[in-house]
Amino acid sequence: MQPQTPKTIITFFLVILAGSAPISYAQQLPALPQVPAPANDVNTVNVPSFPYLAEIIGNDVNIRSGPGTNYYRCGKLNEGERVEVVSSQFGWSRIMPPLGSFSWISMQYVSVNMDDPSFGTVTGDEVRVYAGSEHVKPMHSTALQLKLNRGDKVKLLGEEQDDYYKIAPPTGAYLWVSSKYTRLVESLDWSMPTAVVSTATDTGMTASANVTVESEMLKAYYALEKRIGAEQAKPITQQDYEDIKEVLTEIANSKDAGKAARYTEFALGQIERFELAAEVAKALQLQDEQLQAIKHQIDKARVARLAQVEDLGRFTVIGQLKSSMIYDAEPEQKRYRIVNESDRTICYVVPSGPASTMDLSRFMDHKVGLVGTIEPHPPTVGALVHFTEIVELGS
Repeated sequence: MQPQTPKTIITFFLVILAGSAPISYAQQLPALPQVPAPANDVNTVNVPSFPYLAEIIGNDVNIRSGPGTNYYRCGKLNEGERVEVVSSQFGWSRIMPPLGSFSWISMQYVSVNMDDPSFGTVTGDEVRVYAGSEHVKPMHSTALQLKLNRGDKVKLLGEEQDDYYKIAPPTGAYLWVSSKYTRLVESLDWSMPTAVVSTATDTGMTASANVTVESEMLKAYYALEKRIGAEQAKPITQQDYEDIKEVLTEIANSKDAGKAARYTEFALGQIERFELAAEVAKALQLQDEQLQAIKHQIDKARVARLAQVEDLGRFTVIGQLKSSMIYDAEPEQKRYRIVNESDRTICYVVPSGPASTMDLSRFMDHKVGLVGTIEPHPPTVGALVHFTEIVELGS
């Protein structure tokens, strides 16, 4: 690939932005960088502009559903882990939900996507979403995170409890951690004015151009983030990230991309996981189709086999009556055989009820029909018929 000038790269990404249609998608990728409005804590001194990346400086630091110890725990963080802080209040930092966080939403207001059951659509307005905790049941989870409206999408995490769905925290859902356990790493404020290119020196021109390139690439990245969300809203087997990956790779490889390069690298990693999940889903779908085809063949063969079975009418078994050397547990109760035209034993039979007092000698070696009941016959691994009626059908 030939190196591109900053002006060429800017033009390329402006085209990308122009082709990106706005998409309403409540369930964005929580870990991707967001740009919430500043909400500086008036009681905090020297707090950096929001959002910013912070590092946890303690172990077993509680994540809470609200700004205070009276709010329930939603997880823990340990030293060295990083969080994105979007605002602060009374010594507490409001953070993007870390990996493993979840929320609750009433099942009454969610319609599950039948093509992809991992997603649902909100069916009401101002539907409440509550902060989730492994220590608090959904019906007792009272920390309201946000409200969703009809048509918003939610990512279902495959668990139901107390008529609530466990979902991935939607965009706009936050959690809290004590600010005394956080340390600033870097600002995530990406808004940059487009600088006027200075003609005073070559150095000034390059610096201004780089600032402009980074700003435009960040805009392109956020447009691509919406496209990723739109793909996530589709059934998993229909998702296609090829075009998105191509542009993200261009941004990640640009030496002038700045923060945009870091964001796109993370997004590319997420897409890789999405595509792996899609491959698994497609393999399962293929396996299911193959199983359905086998089942169809079995059903077809069963129907054909049944069509070949002789209609015995009221008789339990039809065939020639033959003597047998096998006796019942009671020696005086003799057993007989019923054989087919090839002289192969169909089953063993024993007279019962009215038939037990009959003289069966006149039926021997004749084709007969027997009326009775069938039961397993373990000694011969076959069937035994207790017959109460015998009818001669021919010689």
